[in-house]
Parts: sequence; C-alpha cells; structure tokens
Amino acid sequence: MRRGPWRLTLPGLGWLALWFGVPLLLVGAYSLMPAAPFGGVTAGFTLEHYRRLFDPLYLGIIWRTVVLSLVATAISLLIGFPMAYVIARSGRWRRVLLFLVVLPFWTSFLVRTYAMIFLLRDTGLINTLLQSLGLIDAPLTLLYTPSAVLAGLVYGYLPFAVLPIYASLEKLDPTLLEAAEMLGARPAARFWRITLPLAMPGVIAGALLVFVPSLGSFLTPDLLGGAKTTLLGNLVQDQFTSARNWPFGSAVSMLLLAGTFVAILWQTRQRDAAVS
Repeated sequence: MRRGPWRLTLPGLGWLALWFGVPLLLVGAYSLMPAAPFGGVTAGFTLEHYRRLFDPLYLGIIWRTVVLSLVATAISLLIGFPMAYVIARSGRWRRVLLFLVVLPFWTSFLVRTYAMIFLLRDTGLINTLLQSLGLIDAPLTLLYTPSAVLAGLVYGYLPFAVLPIYASLEKLDPTLLEAAEMLGARPAARFWRITLPLAMPGVIAGALLVFVPSLGSFLTPDLLGGAKTTLLGNLVQDQFTSARNWPFGSAVSMLLLAGTFVAILWQTRQRDAAVS
C-alpha cells in the first residue's frame, strides 16, 4: 500500500525525464561546448558563451527583458486583482464572468497577437478612431514599440493573474470583513489588513505565472516589437535558427532557466511567509 501511490507517478515521471530532463541536459552540455564553424557543436569545453553574456549588447537585452517582464507582471496584478475581487463577490454571475476570463484561451495565441497588430498599426482601429474624432492629425506610432510589446504581454497573460487571485479571494470568509467593520475598521484598513494578506498566496502565484512566461516570450516581441524590441526569447530563437550558434543559444536558455528558478524560489519563500 505504501508503494502504490509512488508507482502511479512512474509514467508521469518517466515522461518528464524523457521530454524535459534529457533535453535540458543536452542544452546544458551544448552551452559548455565550442561552436562548430557551420552550425552545431564540436567536442571540447569552454565558458566563452557565458562570458559573452556580459557584453553590453546582451546585458541591454537582459535588462530590457527583466524590466518589461516586471512591468507586465505589475500591471497584470493591478488590473487582475479588482477583476478577481468583483468575480469572487458577483454571486450568480460568477460563472459567467469566469467564462469571460477564460474565453481568450479558446483562440490561438498567434491569432490574438495578430489581432493586436490590426488594432495598433498606423491604419488600425485605434488610429482610425482617434483621427475620426479629431484628436490627432497624423497616425500615432503604436506598433513596433516597447509599449506595444508590454501591451501584448499584459493582454496575453492577464488571465494567469486573475485566476489564482480569484481562487484565494473566493475562499475569503465575509464574516471577517463584517467583524472588522463592526470594530470600526475603515474600508482601506479592511483591505490592507484582511483582504490583501489573505489573498497574498494567490497574488504571489499570479505574479509567478505572469513573470515566468513573459521572461521567455518570443512571439509577442517578434510580432509587436519587430527588430526594435529584442528580448531573451528572441535571442534564443535567432541563435538556434538564423545564426546557427547552438552553444550560445543554449547558454542564453540556461540563463532563462536560472531566472525561472530564482522566481520560483522567491514565490516559495513568499508563499511560506504569507501562510505563516
């Protein structure tokens, strides 16, 4: 009986070991091998690809990626928390509102990103509407900018912030807020001392679910940022495709993996602190 539950996990563990563990070991090994002249790797050992990451060009890409990911996470939490709070307190409309939050997942992420292009381009809906209202004389440059990439990240990953926060707020006992109100606590005090601390595990989980995919995103900056906004995900894609520098692409991939581990470690510590 004691071994039964562990045996049930063997298929899943084997699948993860085959399709996640082995490729990860290969990427780690490639990052320590010299690059072949015409693509691929050659036998040997070198740390040159990791030293190359300290070049000012790549340090700028790392900085841009981290900043955009953090800002996208902050905006998603600021928008997602009120949405989750309203859904958790909406009564019979709760299922309908949750359905609307999940509805974008029924459409391909690529299609949704292209839809943003039609909104943000010079002849898109936003510029056309502003010009028809007489608010601008010439189209605004909205597409192929860092702001467009930020908007795309928030749009794509906002549901990942709403759902964990909703799961925490849905469990919140309303009698705690009623008791605080009877004791004279103002609405702001009830929010900061009761609602937010109890919802903090969901906030932390939502922050992690937005930050990690934003950190490695390559489709959104590629389509909405063009060549002007290159993030680490685009750098990995370019090194494995056009540049054919697999070792350096592997080193950038390991850097992204290290950033993910740091984010997960922070989330674990913050969650334990919030629960305790």
